[in-house]
Amino acid sequence: MDQPSSSGYSYPPFWSYPPYFTLQPVKDTRERQSGLWGQLILDYCRKHKIYVINTGAEFPPFHNPAINRRLQHSAIIAFLDDLVSQGNAEWLDKHKRQCLVLWRKVSDWADTIYNFVRTYGLTDSVMVVDDLSSGDDVAGTDLAGLDRTLLLRALKLLESRGKARLFKGDTPEEEGVKFFG
Repeated sequence: MDQPSSSGYSYPPFWSYPPYFTLQPVKDTRERQSGLWGQLILDYCRKHKIYVINTGAEFPPFHNPAINRRLQHSAIIAFLDDLVSQGNAEWLDKHKRQCLVLWRKVSDWADTIYNFVRTYGLTDSVMVVDDLSSGDDVAGTDLAGLDRTLLLRALKLLESRGKARLFKGDTPEEEGVKFFG
């Protein structure tokens, strides 16, 4: 049975099993453990629209107060490394302090952005890049609150496909994008 949290997220059953908070030494068990943790991380981040995990900060899934268990830093790094190797995350720094969680692939975000632009008749118009994640038009959509790093990667992919063109500004707030139909 899934265990609900105060945030309304239902944790999977393994989250209440103390051994899963310790890296398992047996290879097959460890691979299963990592797969379960990877899915939990992706699901939790999707539910709460979390894009970056700071490995030195508190992240609710990594601590279960009901059983007095917390993942060690080495386990956090190992599980995130496994997500990176599967293409579901990327380290943002060489010291593995911040990890970009790709609960939706960059190409899927690019498709979401382009579908939004087409749906709202914004092709052949120029807009401010940040308006695609924080503008009034995106409120209540999947794009609301999209991490800027992820947004720019998706826009660069659209640019490589010939569906958009990015324009540099003097400041990040002045960066623009034009979409093509």
